[in-house]
Amino acid sequence: MSVLSLYARIWRTYIAWAPSLLLVAVAVFVPLGLIHAVPVNVDATQLDLGSGLRTAAALLAVLLLTTTGLLGEIFYTGAVAIALTHPHDGGPPSLGEIARSVSYGRLVAVDLIFTVLVAVGMLAFVVPGVLLFVYLGLAAPAVEIEHRGIRSAFARSLRLVRGRFCYVRAVLFPIEIASDAVTGGATGLAHSLLGNSIFAEWLADTSTNVLLTPFYAVAAVLLTLDLVAEKDGAEPRLHSSPSAR
Repeated sequence: MSVLSLYARIWRTYIAWAPSLLLVAVAVFVPLGLIHAVPVNVDATQLDLGSGLRTAAALLAVLLLTTTGLLGEIFYTGAVAIALTHPHDGGPPSLGEIARSVSYGRLVAVDLIFTVLVAVGMLAFVVPGVLLFVYLGLAAPAVEIEHRGIRSAFARSLRLVRGRFCYVRAVLFPIEIASDAVTGGATGLAHSLLGNSIFAEWLADTSTNVLLTPFYAVAAVLLTLDLVAEKDGAEPRLHSSPSAR
């Protein structure tokens, strides 16, 4: 499996299914954008606290930023897994069909557990956070594609990535880093145009998530399908081959 060829498939899939991907992204990230925007506007280091409490507050702020930055990304990935693999004649299912098919409880739990683990791992000298991000990053597609429970989905992700860590990291990690960088640039631009406000944060966060998170979600779904095929000899299929369109 080639990283470059997978990136090409990710791009083709994004373009082929853009209307469905973006519609689901709007439904997920418009409300979540407000949740993301609140901690960004709190500068914990400027609070009137002692040095020890100020340090603890700064660490808590980092934890909140990392957690809210990832919050929704895994849930959205599960929804995209349904959009791309749900049995349907011809095209993808409608937003209503996706909404009725989502395993809300399991996906929300996977989303929260994943984001908290990665955030805590990032505080623990970064490396544990990267390891958790890669090894557990396919849990959401496992929930929806293979109808797994929470613990089973995390275990499945771990098994799929084991032996392919560098490959999965080379696909998912650059997308995440690039998305964060673009979000940071968009946030700076929004602040320069609209001032230092929650609205500016919400606008930048929501617009970048709607446009960029589909790349991460499609990558996670395609990786899951490829690794399932590699390890089990069979895989659920996409609705059609985007490259044939």
